[in-house]
Amino acid sequence: MGGCLSLDLPWKEAVQQACNCLFGDGNYIHMIKANLEALEGTIQELRRMRVDLLTRVSVEEDKGLERLAQVEGWLSSVESLDSHVSILLEDTPTEINRLILFGYFSENCISSYEYGKEVSKKLEEVKELLSKGVFKDVAGMRPLPKVEKKFIQTTVGLDSMVGKAWDSILKTERRTLGIYGMGGIGKTTLLYAINNKFSEELNDFDVVIWVVVSKDLQYKSIRDQILRRLRVDKEWEDQTEDEKVSSIAKILGRKKFILLLDDLWSEVDLSKIGVPHPTQENGSKIVFTTRSKKVCRDMEADEELKIDCLSKNEAWELFQNAVGGVPLKRRHPDIPALAKKISEKCYGLPLALNVIGKAMSSIEDVHEWRDAIDVISTESHEFPDYEITKEELIEYWISEGFIKGKRDEDGSNNQGHVIIGSLVRAHLLMEFEKEFTPAVKMHDVLREMALWVGSTFGKEEEKQCVKTGVKLGLIPGDIDWSGLRRISLMSNLIEQTAYCPECPHLSTLLLGDNKLEGISGNFFQFMPVLVVLDLSCNRDLSELPEEICSLTSLQYLNLSYTSISSLSVGLKRLRKLISLDLEFTWIESIDGIGTSLPNLQVLKLYHSSVQFDASSIEELQLLEHLKILTGNVIDALMLESIQRVERLASCVQRLWIISCFTKVVTLNTVALGGLRELNIELSKISEIKIDWKNKEKEDLLCNSSPCFKNLSSIFLRNLEGPKELTWLLFAPNLKHLHVGSSGSLEEIINTEKGMRIGNVHPDMKVPFQKLESLSLRGLDKLKMICSTPPALPSLKKFVVEHCRNLPRAARESFREHEQE
Repeated sequence: MGGCLSLDLPWKEAVQQACNCLFGDGNYIHMIKANLEALEGTIQELRRMRVDLLTRVSVEEDKGLERLAQVEGWLSSVESLDSHVSILLEDTPTEINRLILFGYFSENCISSYEYGKEVSKKLEEVKELLSKGVFKDVAGMRPLPKVEKKFIQTTVGLDSMVGKAWDSILKTERRTLGIYGMGGIGKTTLLYAINNKFSEELNDFDVVIWVVVSKDLQYKSIRDQILRRLRVDKEWEDQTEDEKVSSIAKILGRKKFILLLDDLWSEVDLSKIGVPHPTQENGSKIVFTTRSKKVCRDMEADEELKIDCLSKNEAWELFQNAVGGVPLKRRHPDIPALAKKISEKCYGLPLALNVIGKAMSSIEDVHEWRDAIDVISTESHEFPDYEITKEELIEYWISEGFIKGKRDEDGSNNQGHVIIGSLVRAHLLMEFEKEFTPAVKMHDVLREMALWVGSTFGKEEEKQCVKTGVKLGLIPGDIDWSGLRRISLMSNLIEQTAYCPECPHLSTLLLGDNKLEGISGNFFQFMPVLVVLDLSCNRDLSELPEEICSLTSLQYLNLSYTSISSLSVGLKRLRKLISLDLEFTWIESIDGIGTSLPNLQVLKLYHSSVQFDASSIEELQLLEHLKILTGNVIDALMLESIQRVERLASCVQRLWIISCFTKVVTLNTVALGGLRELNIELSKISEIKIDWKNKEKEDLLCNSSPCFKNLSSIFLRNLEGPKELTWLLFAPNLKHLHVGSSGSLEEIINTEKGMRIGNVHPDMKVPFQKLESLSLRGLDKLKMICSTPPALPSLKKFVVEHCRNLPRAARESFREHEQE
């Protein structure tokens, strides 16, 4: 049996070692068994605590938070200690078997002493970690990255532009870089590349901020995007707009930043978003993209970079990349040459090259490539730019079943607007205004491409025929009606429909803007699934055949700008009809519409001969699903009557007050909360009052909106009586104001009344913040627009004619804000 003394040690040291084994403070040998039991228990407890803590950490990390450094340190210490303890516990049987004399001695005293000492030490370490393993918070906000990388598919033809932009940014004397070029040319892709370069190249910027601006300049959106990039907390969401400006200014005031602004359509006032002006001292920079060279000047760009269409070689390279898949040279020997011709027909426009290239990627039949050449080779100028309002396009989509028909309280369809927004941002559609109404149109090259893709790659039952603006005098005889899903013959010279086509699959038929005088009775006889029918702008079309009742699936019918004067019995049998447009028609009565067309959601009567009177209001109340209504009123009492019917009044989006002679007209911002356009014409009204009391629910008074938040266009023509129009302050989102031939008008905004309104509603003190067009014509007594000319960041058009008493200074103060 081995002794407890080491023979290798000097005798004094050996004796001292032995004494420690028996009588030392540690008494490690005698405590081995107890300490091992304690260690096994505490390490299990520590492991359970670690698992619980990791669970808490995982939950917080799933929320986007990052574990605290002290928590990470504790978990690392536990992992390391657990590993050492596990190894130590593996020797437990051996060390226990060595103990003799009731555990006071060991067969290998020195070894057991060292082992017992280590066990005691680890036990204390475990106990210490247990005491430190209680955390109130386990994770905190994740630090923001310097750059948020953007995904880019390809930058063919842009590499040199990226280099030029990068060189400009790094020059200390440069502060603002403007990148401009036509839509779809690759400006956003270039800005993506610049953004990513900040994560690839060494630079001393603290943060890179990406903001999408777009045509409808919204400072609130810009502030929110910047704060979302700068702050990991969400507290800023509860701040006022002024507080957001201060927060941005405070954060960026101590950083060297680069602000990337994509898609500017007008100047952005940096003071309104809290962004410090870049200087050589702060080293910060601004880079923006725009379609307008003028915006570059307005933004005071130190350098302007124009993006041109790709060269033929660059276009060919991008097209080949987009086609991908089987290399062109491995397909039919004629295909590479055809592909090159197609790429040339895209005129170097990257968007067209990408979209058409991807559409051709799976095509290996040479005949389809040849057909593509024929279709795309059609000259763009043969097609007029067809423009369509956003709401009209959405109505098409709803009727076709592309999107759900769910509408908000104001009648709008969010899903439709989201899709349009996506198409605009992708440069597949271009935004503009059609008669002061938001609309879209398509780039010529993309339009040709879309027609070709739609006619070539759809399923057989999805085929379409589009022959718009090609001066057709008759409906073409070569149209295969039986195999088509959609047909557009708009903007032609067609006068008659003289035969009976069989159209088992036809869902959309567009015949608007023609010369139709009549429609044969049997024309609609075999169109069982037609859901969209547009006959608008056929000004000589005065009646519809009774056989229109055959269109049992019809949901959308547009008869605007026709001479239709009555609703035929056949039309009233279209019980699935959801949208009926009768604007600018001679329709005089809607009697029976409430029971005949019970599913109507949209009814447009603006500028028709139908007036809101007791009879029509009663009829309209029968339309339980109505969401959008436009119409006309000649009687102030009838206007008050319709405003008292909350459900009906809230549907009114476009209102024409004509030949109204009364002292006072009251407009209620709650009842007419959905109003978008107001036209007052040929009337004599001494005063226009604004009310925001809820007529039916007085308890909601405090929550009622004091303004017309959706009202964007106001037209006042031949309006006699009022001397001022201060009530316009209640339309803070007004974009278009046209006032003409109003002989009594002396000022637009009266100073005293404006101050009274501003004292009660501080956010209404400054008029015309979103005004884009202002027209003042034939106002002989007009002396003042407003006492203190406001800043007009959005004004694009300002017209003053025959206003002889309006001072030159007043005109110039507005004209200096006018954008080119």
